Amino acid sequence: MAKTTNVAKTATRSQVKWRVAGIAALFIVSLFVVLPSYANKGISWVNAKTNLGIPTLPAKGFNLGLDLQGGVQLQYTADVSAIPPSDRANSVEGVRDVIERRVRGGLGVSEPLVQTTRVGEEYRVIIELPGVTDVTEAIKMIGETPVLEFKEQNTEPPRELTVEEKNGMDEYNAKAKAKIAAVQKELVKTGDFLAAVDKYSEDTKSKADNGSLGFIDNTIYPEIYTWASKSADGAISKDVITTSDGLNIVKKISERDGEKMVSASHILICYKGADLCAGNLSKEDAKAKIEALKKEATAENFAELAKNNSTEPGVAETGGDLGTFSKGSTVEAFETAVFDAQIGEIVGPIETSYGYHLIYKSAEATPKEYEVARIFVDTKVETDIVPLAEDWKFTGLTGKQLKRAEVVQDPQSSEIQVSLQFDDDGTKLFSDITTRNVGKPVAIFLDGESISEPTVNMAITDGNAVISGGFTWDEAKILAQRLNSGALPVPVELISQEKIDASLGADSIDSSFKAGLIGLICVALFMILYYRLPGLISVVALLVYTGVTLGIFKLIGATLTLSGIAGFILSIGMAVDANVLVFERLKEELRFGKGLRAASEEAFMRAWSSIRDSNITTMISCVFLVWIGTGFVQGFAVTLLLGVVVSMFTAVIVTRNLMRFVFGFFKHDTANWMFYGHKKVEATPAANVQSTNKPQ
Repeated sequence: MAKTTNVAKTATRSQVKWRVAGIAALFIVSLFVVLPSYANKGISWVNAKTNLGIPTLPAKGFNLGLDLQGGVQLQYTADVSAIPPSDRANSVEGVRDVIERRVRGGLGVSEPLVQTTRVGEEYRVIIELPGVTDVTEAIKMIGETPVLEFKEQNTEPPRELTVEEKNGMDEYNAKAKAKIAAVQKELVKTGDFLAAVDKYSEDTKSKADNGSLGFIDNTIYPEIYTWASKSADGAISKDVITTSDGLNIVKKISERDGEKMVSASHILICYKGADLCAGNLSKEDAKAKIEALKKEATAENFAELAKNNSTEPGVAETGGDLGTFSKGSTVEAFETAVFDAQIGEIVGPIETSYGYHLIYKSAEATPKEYEVARIFVDTKVETDIVPLAEDWKFTGLTGKQLKRAEVVQDPQSSEIQVSLQFDDDGTKLFSDITTRNVGKPVAIFLDGESISEPTVNMAITDGNAVISGGFTWDEAKILAQRLNSGALPVPVELISQEKIDASLGADSIDSSFKAGLIGLICVALFMILYYRLPGLISVVALLVYTGVTLGIFKLIGATLTLSGIAGFILSIGMAVDANVLVFERLKEELRFGKGLRAASEEAFMRAWSSIRDSNITTMISCVFLVWIGTGFVQGFAVTLLLGVVVSMFTAVIVTRNLMRFVFGFFKHDTANWMFYGHKKVEATPAANVQSTNKPQ
């Protein structure tokens, strides 16, 4: 039986031409990105000749680091002596976040580097500000302690109304009262509510639906809800009901039961491996403990048992109280148990992904919802005439009254939340704020910028609150850090400052450019002299590599530092490594007597495994340098990683297709003087294998 040989397949001539055209287009686009000023000159010339109006490219340069652009480096030490050891790292991270926000906004630094480090027991914050020249202003802005403030919506006009404005408002409201009085009289005579809606109502949306507001609960128009709860179906209000938006005459259409609501408390005993469990109890020990607690639990001592035993975060303040909730807000096993239980009953243990629960059901209710319709007449208030100067006003509550903020997960719904705990003064202030703002947002400001605007669902009087709203874990962690940076102010002290002159950066850029150019020329000369025509093709691929890599740096906004440029220059030499492997293999294939095209395809196919493995090992090293390293080490690793990825593309795709394209012009499928060692190419008995490769 004849021995078969695997022969690499090649592409058709048409496919090769299209691929080379694509490579040329990619190179041209890269040059446009890297050198927009030259591209704009060409675009301007075309526009002048043709009046096409082609838009020019934004002439943005590379982002340069502190060592190239010049700027300021500041080092601060953080005083964490007043903060518990377990909270110190997070507190310093919160300060880092605040400083970064300040330098981006106040100093206009687009690429600041703000990082934390620990030297022994000392925490430091290192700040690099490229392009900043006013050191005094930077120190002043960074050195201030973060300011955390709680604000409510501002309903106070910035000034008193003039006599004319007040008279105009009073006249408008008087007409509104007269109009609603006319509605009342007409209803007494005719009793035709729908006709009155069509004739008088000024609420366009409800008017289109015969005045209907649909079913409302006690959070929507509480004044109307209160009236409806005391009235029969079909009743029309005899008195005018005043709401925040105007005057109303209301008709109750029907009522229905709303969602069933339960009030409950629980004791959670988690075990090792359960979600969010920091304890070390085995599953068997956790179950034994919860069963022992059930034997002694009563309605009277349940809260105390929870405080002393439950592993739920914040249980010392809540006593395990979960408040009032409806179906769909808890995990299934927990929900089934609590809704099936009788009022006053203690059920469990119930197992969920968080551990074992003991549940005490304290109350159950099914609130009513009322379907109502209204005739609405608009009124004016002072802020309708004099718009508010500011949307928010200070409540007196600051970070000084906030004990701490932490990320928690609702054991019922698994929702990620941020928990707030206030001191005694803060508890009283927060109670007053939430009481007068039920159904309204309360904004949290850090350094004068809003970081969260949660809506108050109910008055909170115990000083413990949670902020929810579909957070991811990272989003909640960042919010908690920002809150703690104002709640637990960490004083920072400047211990070092260094100003780097821009002229030093210019010298570094000049030296780096010369080094890169010399390196590129030396590599190109070596490849051409040693490998001849294939070497020349690899130089063309190397130019494509350089243009594409620099274009990627610019598009992703990478900040170039000296170490980053060093990584790029190193990658220039590494970019031809794959070509060397391919060309050496090509030399061997030609010596075996294979044709030029078959030898080329075989060389790429057999060299691929070595190219792949060597580049992957380099990329793994770069990933770990980016992950573990800091500052200059990361800059070096990032540029080298991008360079290696692009070099694989240029070596395997660009060089290969350029060789296919050039070799297609050879009349004879044999090597000549344009290839290394062509005189030594001889057919040997071992190489008498018929080439069977055919274009696809």
